[in-house]
Amino acid sequence: MGWILIRSYALLVYLFMFLPVAVVVLLSFNASQFGSFPMTGFSFRWFIELAQNEAILRAFRTSIVLGLLTALISTTLGVLASLALVRYRVPGANAVSTLLIAPILVPEVVLAVALLLFLNFLGVNKSFALLLFGHVIFTLPFVILVVQARLVAIRRDVEEAAMSLGASPRQTFFQITLPLMLPAVLAGALFAFTISFDDITGTLFWKPGGVETVPTQIFAMLRNSISPEINALGTVMIAMTVGLPLLGAAIARTLSTKSGT
Repeated sequence: MGWILIRSYALLVYLFMFLPVAVVVLLSFNASQFGSFPMTGFSFRWFIELAQNEAILRAFRTSIVLGLLTALISTTLGVLASLALVRYRVPGANAVSTLLIAPILVPEVVLAVALLLFLNFLGVNKSFALLLFGHVIFTLPFVILVVQARLVAIRRDVEEAAMSLGASPRQTFFQITLPLMLPAVLAGALFAFTISFDDITGTLFWKPGGVETVPTQIFAMLRNSISPEINALGTVMIAMTVGLPLLGAAIARTLSTKSGT
């Protein structure tokens, strides 16, 4: 009886969390301009209007460019940091690892305000570069955690065997180590892109005037009026933030199966 109550309570919690999301998705296909039930019909009208909204398209382009750059920089730095911390003897490795992962432990709003105040103290104005820098700081720990976990599982003697057969350290990395850790690298990159694409707290503090990402554009639209386009935009955001991790997991599983690990 106790397990039944626990499962029922868990089910109610999940319904409370995801029912509003389901309502947003459902209303995005409502033919009426009023987001209410009962629905007057099924229509893609708001998705079509969404695709013709220049402000939203501009925000999408900004978010995608920002997310790709964040993923590229965070993944590159994360792989290099993980290799240094796992494969080499770095003085104060534990302290360095803790410092790199610390942004996860700090509330994002505190991190955003602290970085903004620090750069204002240095006389650095808001810019796209500052926004990118903030996103890299926030996403880098996730990449490091994922890549480190994979790198620890790769046996060192596999790399030593390659070098004993005449491979240089660079050849060993690109032909042995990197293919074995590629699923984690791709997963970390997708994590970084998704987190960057979805972020609003730090973006509100770091973005310059006139630059909008998709989350900040939604926030601006909600302040003015509640348009049915917001439901359609929310559905697109949900599809991307849920679909990308699932796609990454499928790719990682396929690569792991092919590599035999």
